[in-house]
Amino acid sequence: MPVKVLDAPPLLRKPVFTTVDQLRPWTHGHTLAATVSATRTVLDKPPRARLVECLISDHIGTILFTARNQQVDLVKLGTTVIFRNAKIDMFKGTMRLPVDKWGRIEVTEPANFQVKEDNNVSLIEYELVDVVEED
Repeated sequence: MPVKVLDAPPLLRKPVFTTVDQLRPWTHGHTLAATVSATRTVLDKPPRARLVECLISDHIGTILFTARNQQVDLVKLGTTVIFRNAKIDMFKGTMRLPVDKWGRIEVTEPANFQVKEDNNVSLIEYELVDVVEED
Protein backbone atom coordinates (compact mmCIF):
# COMPACT_ATOMS: atom_id res chain seq x y z
CA MET A 1 0.00 0.00 0.00
CA PRO A 2 1.52 3.36 -1.00
CA VAL A 3 2.36 5.82 1.72
CA LYS A 4 0.50 9.10 1.46
CA VAL A 5 2.70 12.16 1.76
CA LEU A 6 1.32 15.13 3.65
CA ASP A 7 -0.52 17.47 1.32
CA ALA A 8 1.84 20.30 0.54
CA PRO A 9 0.57 23.53 -0.96
CA PRO A 10 0.98 23.62 -4.73
CA LEU A 11 4.08 25.30 -6.02
CA LEU A 12 3.13 28.60 -7.59
CA ARG A 13 5.08 29.89 -10.54
CA LYS A 14 6.10 33.50 -10.90
CA PRO A 15 3.93 35.23 -13.51
CA VAL A 16 5.55 35.88 -16.86
CA PHE A 17 4.46 39.34 -17.95
CA THR A 18 3.91 39.91 -21.63
CA THR A 19 3.69 43.12 -23.63
CA VAL A 20 1.00 44.25 -26.05
CA ASP A 21 3.11 43.59 -29.15
CA GLN A 22 3.44 39.88 -28.21
CA LEU A 23 -0.33 39.28 -28.24
CA ARG A 24 -1.66 37.12 -31.08
CA PRO A 25 -5.22 36.19 -32.16
CA TRP A 26 -7.00 33.39 -30.26
CA THR A 27 -4.30 33.02 -27.59
CA HIS A 28 -4.90 32.85 -23.84
CA GLY A 29 -3.16 32.82 -20.48
CA HIS A 30 -1.63 36.30 -20.81
CA THR A 31 -0.49 38.36 -17.84
CA LEU A 32 0.19 42.01 -18.52
CA ALA A 33 0.31 45.35 -16.76
CA ALA A 34 -1.16 48.35 -18.53
CA THR A 35 -2.58 51.81 -17.92
CA VAL A 36 -6.14 52.72 -18.86
CA SER A 37 -5.77 55.45 -21.52
CA ALA A 38 -9.39 55.92 -22.60
CA THR A 39 -12.84 54.53 -21.79
CA ARG A 40 -16.14 54.41 -23.66
CA THR A 41 -19.40 53.13 -22.17
CA VAL A 42 -21.15 50.73 -24.53
CA LEU A 43 -23.97 49.47 -22.31
CA ASP A 44 -25.05 50.74 -18.88
CA LYS A 45 -28.12 48.99 -17.50
CA PRO A 46 -27.30 48.15 -13.88
CA PRO A 47 -27.58 45.81 -12.13
CA ARG A 48 -27.92 43.40 -15.04
CA ALA A 49 -25.41 44.46 -17.65
CA ARG A 50 -22.60 46.99 -17.93
CA LEU A 51 -20.08 47.04 -20.75
CA VAL A 52 -17.18 49.47 -21.22
CA GLU A 53 -14.49 49.43 -23.91
CA CYS A 54 -11.14 50.64 -22.62
CA LEU A 55 -7.98 51.44 -24.49
CA ILE A 56 -5.16 50.05 -22.35
CA SER A 57 -1.53 50.93 -22.97
CA ASP A 58 1.90 49.76 -21.92
CA HIS A 59 5.35 50.98 -22.96
CA ILE A 60 5.09 49.11 -26.31
CA GLY A 61 1.54 49.70 -27.54
CA THR A 62 -2.20 49.68 -26.91
CA ILE A 63 -5.12 47.24 -27.24
CA LEU A 64 -8.86 47.39 -26.64
CA PHE A 65 -10.05 45.78 -23.41
CA THR A 66 -13.70 44.90 -22.89
CA ALA A 67 -14.76 45.33 -19.24
CA ARG A 68 -17.96 43.66 -18.11
CA ASN A 69 -20.14 44.23 -15.02
CA GLN A 70 -17.92 44.36 -11.87
CA GLN A 71 -14.79 44.87 -13.97
CA VAL A 72 -16.10 48.32 -14.97
CA ASP A 73 -15.49 49.63 -11.43
CA LEU A 74 -11.79 48.65 -11.60
CA VAL A 75 -10.83 50.24 -14.92
CA LYS A 76 -11.00 53.97 -14.29
CA LEU A 77 -9.17 56.40 -16.55
CA GLY A 78 -5.49 56.67 -15.61
CA THR A 79 -5.31 53.63 -13.32
CA THR A 80 -2.69 50.92 -13.77
CA VAL A 81 -4.15 47.43 -13.90
CA ILE A 82 -2.69 43.92 -13.97
CA PHE A 83 -4.59 41.49 -16.17
CA ARG A 84 -4.08 37.83 -15.20
CA ASN A 85 -5.06 34.90 -17.42
CA ALA A 86 -6.41 37.22 -20.12
CA LYS A 87 -7.20 35.96 -23.58
CA ILE A 88 -7.42 37.42 -27.06
CA ASP A 89 -10.79 37.29 -28.80
CA MET A 90 -11.49 38.46 -32.32
CA PHE A 91 -14.27 40.95 -33.05
CA LYS A 92 -14.88 41.90 -36.69
CA GLY A 93 -11.35 40.81 -37.56
CA THR A 94 -9.59 42.81 -34.83
CA MET A 95 -8.11 41.74 -31.49
CA ARG A 96 -9.81 42.46 -28.15
CA LEU A 97 -8.56 41.58 -24.68
CA PRO A 98 -11.32 40.22 -22.41
CA VAL A 99 -10.85 38.69 -18.98
CA ASP A 100 -13.42 35.99 -18.33
CA LYS A 101 -14.35 34.14 -15.13
CA TRP A 102 -11.04 32.26 -15.15
CA GLY A 103 -8.99 35.45 -15.15
CA ARG A 104 -8.48 38.29 -12.72
CA ILE A 105 -8.05 42.06 -12.81
CA GLU A 106 -6.08 43.87 -10.11
CA VAL A 107 -5.57 47.59 -9.67
CA THR A 108 -1.93 48.23 -8.80
CA GLU A 109 0.45 51.11 -8.14
CA PRO A 110 0.84 53.69 -10.91
CA ALA A 111 3.08 52.52 -13.73
CA ASN A 112 6.65 53.68 -14.04
CA PHE A 113 6.71 53.42 -17.83
CA GLN A 114 5.91 55.94 -20.54
CA VAL A 115 2.68 54.96 -22.27
CA LYS A 116 2.93 54.46 -26.05
CA GLU A 117 -0.44 55.05 -27.71
CA ASP A 118 0.61 55.20 -31.37
CA ASN A 119 1.00 51.39 -31.73
CA ASN A 120 -2.62 50.18 -31.45
CA VAL A 121 -2.72 46.44 -32.20
CA SER A 122 -6.53 46.52 -32.20
CA LEU A 123 -6.40 48.46 -35.48
CA ILE A 124 -4.69 45.55 -37.27
CA GLU A 125 -7.29 43.59 -39.20
CA TYR A 126 -6.83 39.81 -39.48
CA GLU A 127 -8.46 37.48 -41.97
CA LEU A 128 -8.97 33.75 -41.56
CA VAL A 129 -7.53 31.91 -44.54
CA ASP A 130 -8.19 28.24 -45.31
CA VAL A 131 -5.12 26.39 -46.52
CA VAL A 132 -5.73 23.50 -48.88
CA GLU A 133 -2.95 20.92 -49.10
CA GLU A 134 -2.41 19.42 -52.54
CA ASP A 135 -1.17 15.85 -52.84
